[in-house]
Amino acid sequence: MESRLKVLGHPVHPMLVMFPVGLLATAVLFDLVDTVGGPDFLGEVAYWNITVGLVGGLLAAAAGTFDLLAIPSGTRAKRVALTHAAANVAVILLFAAIWAVRLNADSRAAGGALIAIEVVALAILGVSAWLGGELVDRLGVGVDREAGLDAPSSLRPPAATRRIGEV
Repeated sequence: MESRLKVLGHPVHPMLVMFPVGLLATAVLFDLVDTVGGPDFLGEVAYWNITVGLVGGLLAAAAGTFDLLAIPSGTRAKRVALTHAAANVAVILLFAAIWAVRLNADSRAAGGALIAIEVVALAILGVSAWLGGELVDRLGVGVDREAGLDAPSSLRPPAATRRIGEV
């Protein structure tokens, strides 16, 4: 199944997801380093990484919605895509809450509770990124018209292969 939203023949959603994933992951890393005694400016940088990561995440979500709506119902690809989308919504909501708390705080630095929420959100983001890879690499969503929308999970071993000499 080909993507409905392309630029110069390439699907837009995969082009956009790398920015929020990288920015949000880096924000968590900077907050962890800031908390254990790193330079004070890291909390501020992490806050701005979250800000830009949220904007990028919303843009990626908008592009991903085009592909999600094109996936036929009743397929494994649709189920995986809905789980991927729900996980991403959870990540955006968690980081948006963290951003709102930090926006109104005296300091942009994160404390222990906020970092714990960031780590949970980052774990969900990791699972969601894997699901996105499953959609593209295993199920061919957004890539190929003739993709196998009901292909089995890449975590399952391949079907038994024939031994050399067997017919």
